[in-house]
Amino acid sequence: MSQNVQPLHVSIIAFPDAVISTLTGVYDVLNSFGMLKGFDPSIPEEPPFRIEIVGASDAPVLMASGVPVNVHKSVEDIEKTDIIIAPSVLLEDGRWRVGRYPDLVRWISEMHKGGAQLCSACSGVFLFAETGLFDGQETTIHWGYQDPFEAEFPNIPLSPERVLIVSGARNELITSGAAMSWHDLVLYLIALHIGAGAAQAVARFFALQWHHDGITPYVVFNGGKDHEDATIFRVQNWIAENFAVAKPVEEMIKLSKLPTRSFKRRFKAATGLSALEYTQRLRVEDAKRRLELDSRPIDEIAWRVGYEDPAFFRRLFKRSTGLSPGAYRKQFCVPAFVSENLPNSG
Repeated sequence: MSQNVQPLHVSIIAFPDAVISTLTGVYDVLNSFGMLKGFDPSIPEEPPFRIEIVGASDAPVLMASGVPVNVHKSVEDIEKTDIIIAPSVLLEDGRWRVGRYPDLVRWISEMHKGGAQLCSACSGVFLFAETGLFDGQETTIHWGYQDPFEAEFPNIPLSPERVLIVSGARNELITSGAAMSWHDLVLYLIALHIGAGAAQAVARFFALQWHHDGITPYVVFNGGKDHEDATIFRVQNWIAENFAVAKPVEEMIKLSKLPTRSFKRRFKAATGLSALEYTQRLRVEDAKRRLELDSRPIDEIAWRVGYEDPAFFRRLFKRSTGLSPGAYRKQFCVPAFVSENLPNSG
């Protein structure tokens, strides 16, 4: 970066629902260029970002984990900023309470009018959503917060399986998915404003990872049980323990004591999935756990979760997770340098 170019002003918002690890991680990486000078030719001579932690006031903020964070500046004292980053949030009771941060929401809207990019790390988009700026704009969020987000902000389309989404008329609305995808967010910002070479250099230095395969492999299927159909609820509890049986849909119909068409209609209405799709999701989820912790051959794991045709299992697994069973095991199994040193190893 030329000495004549002013560094971009980055405002990381501290507020009581925010998670401290995301905030400090983003801060440290974007603030590291002075330390990285000389590490790689792509690193600019002058720091390209000027980072400040901002809040509704300049008083320290007690974060969601109970750890206080010092605030550099109140948002009232900031007339212009280039990038606003909202860290991930922790919803203790599973709900976001709209209206808790009116000063922050108003300031975010004003800064956006002045050209600021709005960047959400994981679930930080809850705060941004109150501005209305994300209405109709495709957005991602931690998959575990999809339901409470959609309940509060039904006009914002979600794709939680995606790592990073750039939307808005100026490509200025940037959201990242599950918690550690803040890596992808900061690397994207570095690539966008400094260059891809600098982003790769920073990734190497900090051992940050791009999530090339998306978030789908990380998503855990628990089965939708937020409904009032007692018969389907009873069937769901049964299939959760018996998903490997032969002809699972026929067994569920018998258990429900409903006509076939009525059962299939009610199951889909209650869970959002057909009975067969639901069973397949349960089987794949169990296979994922086995691949993470069990060294048995993949064909045997396929059999144990209910598939006699291993080729069909492999196709289904990849369609569900985005990875082959072998690739999933390689990425998510407990590393040898850990398992070899556990008390029960060997």
